[in-house]
Amino acid sequence: MKRMVSAAGLSAVLGVMSLPLLAATPPPAAPPDKAQDASPEKGDSGRFQPFTAESHLSTGSVAIGGQTIAYQAIAGTLVVHPKEWDDVARDPKTERDPAADGDAKNPSAEASMFYVAYFKSGSGPRPLTFFFNGGPGSSTMWLHLGAFGPKRVVTATDVHTPAAPYALIANSSSLLDVSDLVFIDAPGTGFSRITGKDKEKAFFGVDPDAYAFSEFISQFLSKYGRWNSPKYIFGESYGTPRAAVLVNQLQSERLIDVNGVILLSQILNFDLSPDRPFANPGVDIPYQTVLPTYAATAWYHHKLPAEHADLEPFLAEVEQFAMGDYGVALGAGAELGAARRSATAEKLHQYTGLPVDYILKADLRIDGGEFRQMLQGDAGAATGRLDSRFSGPLLDPLSQRADYDPQSTAISSAYVSLFNEYARRELHYGDGKAFKPSIPTFRTWNFQHQQPGQTGPGTSRQGSNVMPDLANAMKTNPGLKVQLHAGYFDLATPFYQGVFEMKHLPIPANLQSNIEYRFYDSGHMVYAKDSSLKSLHDNVAAFIRRTSTPGN
Repeated sequence: MKRMVSAAGLSAVLGVMSLPLLAATPPPAAPPDKAQDASPEKGDSGRFQPFTAESHLSTGSVAIGGQTIAYQAIAGTLVVHPKEWDDVARDPKTERDPAADGDAKNPSAEASMFYVAYFKSGSGPRPLTFFFNGGPGSSTMWLHLGAFGPKRVVTATDVHTPAAPYALIANSSSLLDVSDLVFIDAPGTGFSRITGKDKEKAFFGVDPDAYAFSEFISQFLSKYGRWNSPKYIFGESYGTPRAAVLVNQLQSERLIDVNGVILLSQILNFDLSPDRPFANPGVDIPYQTVLPTYAATAWYHHKLPAEHADLEPFLAEVEQFAMGDYGVALGAGAELGAARRSATAEKLHQYTGLPVDYILKADLRIDGGEFRQMLQGDAGAATGRLDSRFSGPLLDPLSQRADYDPQSTAISSAYVSLFNEYARRELHYGDGKAFKPSIPTFRTWNFQHQQPGQTGPGTSRQGSNVMPDLANAMKTNPGLKVQLHAGYFDLATPFYQGVFEMKHLPIPANLQSNIEYRFYDSGHMVYAKDSSLKSLHDNVAAFIRRTSTPGN
């Protein structure tokens, strides 16, 4: 498979104007709402008052591709409700649904979803792209300040970024040159909040989470008069299954066709995750699809027994083995002969750098945590999960698996510190509010998911498979285009897993041409490297230009 990869060897990542808004790129139809805390408060009656939408306007400019782009930024909230909520039955005095209100101290659930929207000043109708990170339970500060907002955080390439002060610089790779941008925090994350009866149940799950985002997008299109704009959804990590469910909901339930879905670091079928696949015996595909990432990582850290000058031809060889001889060996199970078993272990040693005796002891099946613990364990180092170029001291040299992620600890402080400062100083939002970079939802997340056409309560499992949702969206809107982006050094959502998922979508063969692939010599957050960030911008910008024109 032909790949487009950013050039190797480059270094690190991750004047205000007062301009009137033109109707062609409408920000608020009315002046910004009066600033107020979005948290519910007790009124004179003793009842808890509902969340109130708010917005704060600021302006700025950024140079992209030699062009200075003036923009207007709106930081604010929109209030959304669960699927069962009925706005027709609302009491005009209390703005509540009497049938679902519960009691004064525990009203029906709702979410105040925080967003930052950037509108290019003085231009005609433009595409509109909605961004979100994943987790689940993560805010969207990563895509906002790491990739596509007008400002970005500077972090070290593959080592721990020194403590503050950190640098926030103009982002010449912002996507404001081709699209207006909307960065959204999921309910409960960032500056978003949830409240009311059974609030976690109402928003923390595959289906209710996607519904909240579809509610948000519908409201946003109305508030800012953008119903006729070309529309794009950009999801990273858990944001990719969210995007798959969301685009299908928008098109099937709200009749809102989307021009393009952009997926970064994809996982649509959680059964394919390399994290502890031993809990699902008989399903060996995760060991196969992660093998090319093991090989790329061992190559980067010079742990391979043989030299390989170029990464891409080497990965093509590993992919062929992973889906060929390796798959056959794993599929044989207990019937695999001793000679074939030894030959497979030796081949895995050549591709991973791990000792043959360890591979045999693991029954030819090594999960992501074991690989990260073992690859550099002789040097007392754990290998990164989100970006395997990173390394850090082993917390427990005798542990079976690496228990923390070196990249996360290396860059998170810079993002959290600078987003808190940027939001308050430049976006004029957040005074008196706590910003929550992430919240611990994963272990309690409801993975029960109702796939398209399913009439029952949905599939209940530890992990969901939303491939049918993306497939359904592509079949009901044959013009929908999909762009997949992946980093070679991503051990959380391996790049070849995303390829496997796309090649196995239940869609007609002719719709496969609607999917395109872009790969980078970076990790999960491919933008955490300058050269990859530039390539990511160029690839996404070209995709939006091509697909926002009628007939393309």
